[in-house]
Amino acid sequence: MKCIGLLGGMSWESTVSYYQALNRGVRAQLGGLHSARVLLNSVDFAAIERLQHAGDWPATARLLAAEARKLQDGGADFLLIGTNTMHKVAPEIETAIDIPLLHIADATAAKLQADGVTRVGLLGTRFTMEQDFYKGRLQERFGLAVLVPDEAGRDRVHRIIYDELCLGEIRASSRAEYLAIIAGLAAAGAEAVILGCTEIALLVGDARAAVPLYDTTAIHAEAAVALALASD
Repeated sequence: MKCIGLLGGMSWESTVSYYQALNRGVRAQLGGLHSARVLLNSVDFAAIERLQHAGDWPATARLLAAEARKLQDGGADFLLIGTNTMHKVAPEIETAIDIPLLHIADATAAKLQADGVTRVGLLGTRFTMEQDFYKGRLQERFGLAVLVPDEAGRDRVHRIIYDELCLGEIRASSRAEYLAIIAGLAAAGAEAVILGCTEIALLVGDARAAVPLYDTTAIHAEAAVALALASD
């Protein structure tokens, strides 16, 4: 079994979900008392969040690349970045390490393609919804049409992530807001919606939505288990 390097803590609320999903996935495949080989490096999210909102992406790239190298040096066979937003600096992290990076958008797009989805809604931080590093990858590499909420919707989605979900706060009123935004994306033609922030499934993962929801945390972890157990 390969060792999974997990760059987590962004936020630790979703890193808990990753750890559970990785171990449950390995147990489902191998049975008994089997669990995943995971090397976790959980960073201080406060430092990352300040740099994000200051727009200092080069500094986040340097910080996370250094932390990724620690996972490589510790024996990880491949790397997961346990956050959608920080895949903005995935190219810099890939350049800094010699082990493979399993990209969250690629794993999600592969799942969507397997299910025959071609037009998809995207929820996440403002960075993920508005910048090209995520949407562009889905569009250019996988031919997906990507819809995002309007300006007011993007503001609400972003605020709830940082002010509530990253702090472990789950509010019924926020769930209702998200479901209304999802319904709006469905009305605009989305066949499914990507939960493109690793915390969002904590809020709406078990809700009845207007269209299927694709939990990027679960999909990323499932792909990591498959890679960890694959024969060389």
